Amino acid sequence: MTELKSYRSYKPSGIEWLGDVPAHWEVRRLKRICRLAYGDSLSSEDRVDGSVPVYGSNGQVGFHSFPNTNGQCLIIGRKGSFGKVQYSSEPVFAIDTTFFIDSRYTDANIRWLYYLLGWLKLDAVSKDSAVPGLNREDAYQHIGFYPPLSEQTAIVRYLDQADERIRRYISSRERLIELLEEYRQAVIHHAVTQGLDPDVRLKPSGVEWLGDVPAHWEVRRVKQVAQIQGGFAFPADSFGNEGVPVVRMNNIRRGVLDLENVVRIPEHQCKDAFALKEGDIIYGLSGSIGATGSLGNYAIVRKGDIPAQLNQRVARFRLVMDRITGGFLVESLQTSVFYDQVLSHTTGTAQFNVSTNDIGNVALALPPVEEQRRIVRHLSITTANINASIDRARREIELLSEYRTRLIADVVTGQVDVRDAATRLPDEAETLIDAEQENRESTRYVVD
Repeated sequence: MTELKSYRSYKPSGIEWLGDVPAHWEVRRLKRICRLAYGDSLSSEDRVDGSVPVYGSNGQVGFHSFPNTNGQCLIIGRKGSFGKVQYSSEPVFAIDTTFFIDSRYTDANIRWLYYLLGWLKLDAVSKDSAVPGLNREDAYQHIGFYPPLSEQTAIVRYLDQADERIRRYISSRERLIELLEEYRQAVIHHAVTQGLDPDVRLKPSGVEWLGDVPAHWEVRRVKQVAQIQGGFAFPADSFGNEGVPVVRMNNIRRGVLDLENVVRIPEHQCKDAFALKEGDIIYGLSGSIGATGSLGNYAIVRKGDIPAQLNQRVARFRLVMDRITGGFLVESLQTSVFYDQVLSHTTGTAQFNVSTNDIGNVALALPPVEEQRRIVRHLSITTANINASIDRARREIELLSEYRTRLIADVVTGQVDVRDAATRLPDEAETLIDAEQENRESTRYVVD
């Protein structure tokens, strides 16, 4: 990828922002490259059991007994996720929220066209309306570069392997992040339920979730060590862009209060009882569940976050300082033993909810306050290295995604010539060996 060179000769494209184009390439509007065919109406009730994938604007939505496309095809979102381009190597049924392209509607290599349309960013083309969508005539005005068919094939061979390699590496980084987060959870869980002394004498906690705990620790409910208060149901019609921030579920970001996209209310509508203070710990009472869910998400209020008001479905902890430290409570909130107790009280199906009373009844294993402080200091040092590794892996993913976008753009616009590189690519078997090696390296990195 790093040894690609430019073409030998270029010509002006005639379009200032596009610059020059390889001399033997054509410059065409999209309407001279392909036609966008409308998908067909097919409600879920009208589908007949079969093996043909049914595609909507946001991806596969089911199966049907027959297709309305021929062979490999592209499906482009027309409504909803408009402009989103999806590729299928087999016939599908494209429903009426989409356009589609197959061999009947273009002479180009379908897979090459997939990369071109991705670069054209059709999702940026829509008419101003209550329901934005992709207008076919607007899309046709896009301008692209058109290489000979043999060269389209070489571009596809090169980009397919490069794209697969990049995606595979991103997948390995995502798996690494999962492993590191699991390891961090295990470290925190052991420290806040077993302490730091490996030889400590244990006793039954009397709580199934906690199991055995150090003999000199106490078991307390959250409501015995902290005051828990839910937020206020501020009317949505009072929200605006000026005034005092109102903290809602979407402002909680795994330990940090994110006020970048906060709603605000006039100062005269604020309520003293729901004013946040520095050091408050806030906790999400509703939403989706899982590692990225909003239920159980938490944040610590910093000095720069106030003044701010607490909205409904968000709880606030204020501590009884002779029983528990804020740092120890924050570490406890992150453990599976705390979260599992919360989940046992949830109601709802699409959106899960718990009450402040439910949170108050969650059991904690509490060491003496000075031992809590030692545990928090230990975790601060131990998890800092894990967090740094997670941040590094996330940055790698971000850079690789940016690189993929730039590489595709450079190839489909002729900034680099991949014809020779495409002939020297390894076969599929060698590529699979590379994938296994990358997975081994990722696993070894976690172990080390």
